[in-house]
Amino acid sequence: MNKLHKLTALLISMAMVLALAACGKAAPDADATPTTVNPDESGNAAVSETYVVGISQLVQHPALDAATQGFRDALTERLGDAVTFDEQNAQGDPATCAIIANGFVSANVDLIMANATPALQAAAAATADIPILGTSITEYGVALDLANFDGIVGGNVSGTSDLAPLDEQAAMLQAIFPDATYVGLIYCSAEANSLYQVNTVKAELEEMGYICTLYPFSDSNDIAAVATIAANESDVIYVPTDNTVASNTGILDNICRPAGVPIIAGEQGICSNCGVATLSIDYYDLGYATGVMAYKILTGEADISEMPIEYAPNFVPMYNAEICEALGITPPEGYIAIEG
Repeated sequence: MNKLHKLTALLISMAMVLALAACGKAAPDADATPTTVNPDESGNAAVSETYVVGISQLVQHPALDAATQGFRDALTERLGDAVTFDEQNAQGDPATCAIIANGFVSANVDLIMANATPALQAAAAATADIPILGTSITEYGVALDLANFDGIVGGNVSGTSDLAPLDEQAAMLQAIFPDATYVGLIYCSAEANSLYQVNTVKAELEEMGYICTLYPFSDSNDIAAVATIAANESDVIYVPTDNTVASNTGILDNICRPAGVPIIAGEQGICSNCGVATLSIDYYDLGYATGVMAYKILTGEADISEMPIEYAPNFVPMYNAEICEALGITPPEGYIAIEG
């Protein structure tokens, strides 16, 4: 009988403990902040998560710098303190791009922005899982060796392209230099998209009757020697949106301007330092568009595997007033002077 009383007392004590625990447990707060994404007054999403975005930029020069700034601004405007950036520059070395990309993979960043073709190639080789957005890429099919590229890379890659209408660039050269005979096309052989551009422009110019010669250089160490040969053999020189050229415009200008050989450039940054005219885009706007794409991916609004490559909407004919004056060149009507 005594054992029965002890067992009953034990059961009563356990029941009391459970009752107290139930009373002490707070009921769900109907007004608690949810962990999902909700729209704010600006129409953007109010994000409760935080994101780390890795930025790999091939080299420092005005066009790529502007694209990176546009990308950062677009994401910061939408995510505020919820996004942080790990920004790294490869200083023109594709091997360093691979090191940067592998570092981002090890750190398990939420998204990689690859600024320029070697940075994109390195990132794509490093991961098939982390979303990768390219910018300042001329042609994704060429950059990633894609057969029958239809505008969507698929997998974990998408981005924006800086490809200007190459036929219109060739037409620009003809409009300004209708009496020229020999056109030299200078480019870095290590940049696949540069070869694509010069081959396309060369074909256009040859149909117009120009005699064209390609002048490839392997890296910045031999650009001066190649440019000297090209200047001696050409009436006009064309350079594409080439990152190595963009980092060495002073060398080209010091060789070509004294020789009286004008340069038609593939983009504004190159033209502002060594060219006479260009059909260019705004790289800040291109980077900004890439940032908007990144926001949609990070917040789950879009699936990167289904996102088509986006292209710059506007191309503006521009001229370098200083070099045009030095070479006695009058640009056609409708060209805008490059400021700065």
